[in-house]
Amino acid sequence: MAVAVSPVVGAGLPRTVGASLRVPVLTGERVEYANLDHAAGAPCLEQVRDAVDELLPWYASVHRGAGFASQVSTRVHEQAREAVRRFLGARDSDSVVFTRNTTDALNLLARALPRRTAVVLFDTEHHAALLPWRGPHVRRLRTPGDPAAAVLELDRALREAPVGPRLVVVTGASNVTGEVWPVAEVVRVARRRGARVVLDAAQLAPHRPIDLRALDVDYAVLSGHKLYAPFGAGALVGRSDWLRAAEPYLVGGGATARVTDRGGRLGVSWSNGPERHEAGTPNVVGAHALATACDVLARHWAQTLEHERVLLARLRDGLRSVPGVAELSLFGAGHDRVGVVGFTVGAQDVGYLAAALSAEHGIGVRDGAFCAHVAVQRLAGGPALRASIGLGTTEEHVDRFVEALRRLVTEGSRFEYELREGRWAPVDDVRPLPPFLR
Repeated sequence: MAVAVSPVVGAGLPRTVGASLRVPVLTGERVEYANLDHAAGAPCLEQVRDAVDELLPWYASVHRGAGFASQVSTRVHEQAREAVRRFLGARDSDSVVFTRNTTDALNLLARALPRRTAVVLFDTEHHAALLPWRGPHVRRLRTPGDPAAAVLELDRALREAPVGPRLVVVTGASNVTGEVWPVAEVVRVARRRGARVVLDAAQLAPHRPIDLRALDVDYAVLSGHKLYAPFGAGALVGRSDWLRAAEPYLVGGGATARVTDRGGRLGVSWSNGPERHEAGTPNVVGAHALATACDVLARHWAQTLEHERVLLARLRDGLRSVPGVAELSLFGAGHDRVGVVGFTVGAQDVGYLAAALSAEHGIGVRDGAFCAHVAVQRLAGGPALRASIGLGTTEEHVDRFVEALRRLVTEGSRFEYELREGRWAPVDDVRPLPPFLR
């Protein structure tokens, strides 16, 4: 086992809960967990945990309570909107609607589109951005081999789109390859063709600062669980007019300004603010956690960007030394990337490799199609592996992963595995579960 070293840019980086977590492996030892699966869900920041603990004694339902705790919780909830607005560089007039996650936010926007809105998107999007748009006016473009060609294809599609409202859907960074999309160029084309743009920032927001005003993006969506705030909150941020004009995403308490009974017929006046699409008791704890994470990340971009730059280069260099590894790419070598790397390893079963990395080396990676089946099938021809880095990642984690993968490829695993319900698992798994699962 490699000797642990301190984080590359340890000084000044926010710390995550569980950064020193030790997990059992099949030898009976416990090793420091190497979490290389941040793209699926990032651990909680210590500052977020502390902020949640501070709020919990004051927790109460928001907006509709005269009690002091309700007033405190309401203030926390509304201040959280401003924190998310600042983090994304949103306009003062933009709505900030709290949702469960990016998927929820994009489905909300899809429900709020004016009738006959022409929607244009690329087919390699994450399912959250690929699937909500339905109907005859949706056009899915095959993703070309370079960003310039993607912009040209988009321009052509918008030129041919029906007259009326138009929306372009674009990801900030691919959750399969980590490649950053040419958002500014996409927006320029969209503006020329009278279209609005929604940015799927789920993978971009934890890695890079975003300024919606500078980009002139109309809408952005993100998830707290990828932003080191795994408390069930996400957000849709953007222009208010379509959201105010649309029927509520959900109907119920909070979405209503007034409900009347006129001779047995209900009359409803809907709220005009973001509450219009936040029916039910809001997740004030999740919103506060998300807002805290936004504030913390915004104060540490310089350290975060350097940390990721060094570790991503180390990870990609290391993978190139492993026999059979082929890195996945939409746009080819040299394109800007965040800390996400998708790859295959020759004819190796990626599910088997992921299981062995976990069981024998205490390393967490992702295998499969990453909720982007079209992209992975096109780039890999089948399931792939993905390693993704974050604030808690260290040089030792990266080096241990590369060395463990190399040994699995060249020497094989030390233990026997079998398929159980479609997933590889050790034949004799002696690893004890944590006490709270017993």
